[in-house]
Amino acid sequence: MTMERKFCDLKLKIRAFTLLECLVALLAISGSVLVISGLTRMIEEQMKISQNDSRKDWQIFCEQMRSELSGAKLDNVNQNFLYVTKDKKLRFGLVGDDFRKSDDKGQGYQPMLYDLKGAKIQAEENLIKITIDFDNGGERVFIYRFTDTK
Repeated sequence: MTMERKFCDLKLKIRAFTLLECLVALLAISGSVLVISGLTRMIEEQMKISQNDSRKDWQIFCEQMRSELSGAKLDNVNQNFLYVTKDKKLRFGLVGDDFRKSDDKGQGYQPMLYDLKGAKIQAEENLIKITIDFDNGGERVFIYRFTDTK
């Protein structure tokens, strides 16, 4: 009998989770999963928007073009390509679906903008105007005036 009594005492001392505690734990876990799921969906949507947003690409392109054309001499615009001379002769224009910088013969490959529908380059005296059409819609214009007439 002593053995049974000790077993019963041990049985009474063991604490277990109540149904209410289990429900609270499940509620906390399901809430955490829902928050993580919502944040994941929001991040995915933001990434899609930022991939389709051409504003940052356009800003970088404008900065690159200003840097490349700074101190350069306008040679001419021929067959929708801009030819300039800086340290060497350079050519800018649309090849395929990206706007590229290359040497005057078209050698070299330095893409500046991707996924373009078209580009049109116009020149009047020392002023150039580059009109870019994006695949995902929209049109942007880059205008630059050459001041140095080397």
